[in-house]
Amino acid sequence: MLRSTVASALASLLLVVPLAPAQAQVQAPAAPPRVPEAVGSGGVVSSIDPDASQIGVDVLRKGGNAVDAAVAVAAALGVTDPFSAGIGGGGFFVHYDARTRQVSTLDGRETAPASAGEDLFVENGKVVPFAEAVTSGLSVGVPGTPRTWQRALQRWGTLSLDRALKPAEDLARRGFVVDATFHRQVTGNAERFADITSTKALYLPVPPVGSTFRNPDLADTYRELREDGVSAFYRGGVGRDVVETVNEPPVDPAATRNVRPGGMTMSDLGDYNAPRREPSRTRYRGLDVFGMAPPASGGTTIGEALNILESAEPAHQTQAQYLHHYLEAGKLAYADRNRWVGDPSFVDVPTRELLSQRFADSRACLISPTSVLAAPVAPGDPRDPKPCATTGEDAATPYEGTDTTHLTVADKWGNVVAYTLTLEQEGGSGIVVPGRGFLLNNELTDFSFTPVTPGVPDPNLPGPDKRPRSSMSPTIVLHHGKPVLALGSPGGASIITSVLQVLTQRLDRKLHLVDAIAAPRASQRNAATTQAETAFLATGEAETLRALGHQFTSTAEIGAVTAVERLPDGRWRAAAETTRRGGGAARVVWPR
Repeated sequence: MLRSTVASALASLLLVVPLAPAQAQVQAPAAPPRVPEAVGSGGVVSSIDPDASQIGVDVLRKGGNAVDAAVAVAAALGVTDPFSAGIGGGGFFVHYDARTRQVSTLDGRETAPASAGEDLFVENGKVVPFAEAVTSGLSVGVPGTPRTWQRALQRWGTLSLDRALKPAEDLARRGFVVDATFHRQVTGNAERFADITSTKALYLPVPPVGSTFRNPDLADTYRELREDGVSAFYRGGVGRDVVETVNEPPVDPAATRNVRPGGMTMSDLGDYNAPRREPSRTRYRGLDVFGMAPPASGGTTIGEALNILESAEPAHQTQAQYLHHYLEAGKLAYADRNRWVGDPSFVDVPTRELLSQRFADSRACLISPTSVLAAPVAPGDPRDPKPCATTGEDAATPYEGTDTTHLTVADKWGNVVAYTLTLEQEGGSGIVVPGRGFLLNNELTDFSFTPVTPGVPDPNLPGPDKRPRSSMSPTIVLHHGKPVLALGSPGGASIITSVLQVLTQRLDRKLHLVDAIAAPRASQRNAATTQAETAFLATGEAETLRALGHQFTSTAEIGAVTAVERLPDGRWRAAAETTRRGGGAARVVWPR
């Protein structure tokens, strides 16, 4: 049934008439269709938004490569998905070069200002309440997204930043059709948005579903970046507006909310860099799985979990047995992630050891096929692994905002990009830069406010110029140096499990990619209970897992995966969600 629905939707997509030039648009076009799967040649794009995906495909059709398209899609998502991404945030960019067969990464994670210390979120000896830290200048990290776009285009792209941003500028100026997700996100944040004058002016009253939403301030900001480059952001007028907004948030005089100021300077912006880092790499069943190394925790945690599952042979297990091992592997990997992963520029992260098969084997022997490990589980010692041994106190998994976005692109030459970008919370800090049309992140809340476990070293405490640990997990899978699959997801701390579950269901359980993405999800993050979607709890496997000792808490949705894969005949498949976040948008240059 799903396949026929996808085929029908894809067929209707082919009948859409190309848009006239943006300058001729008076009204926004009708909402483009959301298609969860597209197969063909010439390149593919998968994102959460149909306008953004179409912009990416248009770039590919005109001769741009995967990096050009990825930047164009990301800029468009800053228009249509502004509560999850934008130039006020950061992200991780993973790139596969078809010519060299090499995977490279750019770290566009936000950094703490130089004024930040370990007590960033401590006032008068008391921890700042999380809810108050969220909506504040205090939580805003130095944005990394504009620098990431610049570096990606300079290193691997063929377009200038000017040309890559033009479609998004046009989209912001002509407007787009408000969908149910956009409406829900504004509605859910209306109270705090109302306390910030610039945010209130842009997003309130809540735009109704089906209306046209325009953002001319963001269009003008994109135009300034096109004309002056990212120096306008890091050293120029846009940056000065960012710093002023962080340090003096435009709070409505009638608001009772305590909106704390930050301590960002132009030097913080000017010193920002999006460094190229070696990717994480894990060998799994003859495949090479590449991800983002620390300060991202996705690459090491997914890699360790896969290594733990290496001996489990999930392809030969029942669905319940597979799910049991998947959940237990995640539990153990999160225990080690929480203890060992932070910003490698400030803490000694044992990345190589965390990804060693020897360490994974020392953890895998803790898993019983007939019972559940009591959680939270204490971490292991990756530098001195001993079979079934744990060491020290357990470290809980702190909360991370779930509103991030991911895009995946491949081009006709075989280059691939997996790019996850974020503002952290839904709507980030809730603070729009006046006159600029974009929200600022609240990424510094990803730091531990105080040590998670008293007396145990915490690698994720705040510090000047430090990058908070992230769960973002853009992932590319190769076989003999050629791409097999690329994917990623939003979802805060559940990003890792969403990617892990789709990977194992596609690679081990052999589910069709769109079905692996659509399947009900459960996320175990070293906690006494496992977060699970309502649809997951309705399955017979859930009852079997409960009999083994698993306990669950219900949630509506976990993650929103987008992916692409190379087919044996050389074509590409793009796949996205069928229903989560209203469904995703897969596009292909030449469908066939």
